[in-house]
Amino acid sequence: MATSSPRQAATGWRVGTGYDIHRLEEGLPLVIGGVSLPSKAGLRAHSDGDVLAHAIGDALLGALGLGDLGAHFPDSDPRWRGASSLGILEAIRAMADERGARVANVDATVIAEAPRMAPHVAAMKVNLGRCLGIEPERVSVKATTNEGIGSVGRGEGIAAMAVVLVETGRP
Repeated sequence: MATSSPRQAATGWRVGTGYDIHRLEEGLPLVIGGVSLPSKAGLRAHSDGDVLAHAIGDALLGALGLGDLGAHFPDSDPRWRGASSLGILEAIRAMADERGARVANVDATVIAEAPRMAPHVAAMKVNLGRCLGIEPERVSVKATTNEGIGSVGRGEGIAAMAVVLVETGRP
């Protein structure tokens, strides 16, 4: 078996996946990808409930081998009450920077019956790219419905899933 130097062993690519879902509640603001969307209901959460930023943050933490959002930003900690999920994503990116890792790209999907995401995707990509330190072109945001199936399909909540590719061991 060949051995490698510590530098060689520390470089490479890692991938993480993330998922988040929150219940919709009338009277709350709806924020997805850092964009305030027109809606009578928003996502109930300890923070601003941005499922897209949460899924991406969870994926990045997974790629870094650092657990999940709840381990770093617990809903029992009052510091995170009402917090911007983009701020949380920036904090996770700082964890990556400390480890010499950088996000290469993101592929994410929002699952919602309403509102329509397409008119807001470009702004979401800009917001998320800024937080992750990458160009918006490296952030893919797609949207789909749940075809009326399950809690998301009945309009009770919104979910998101994400995959993040991370390059590690950069100089």
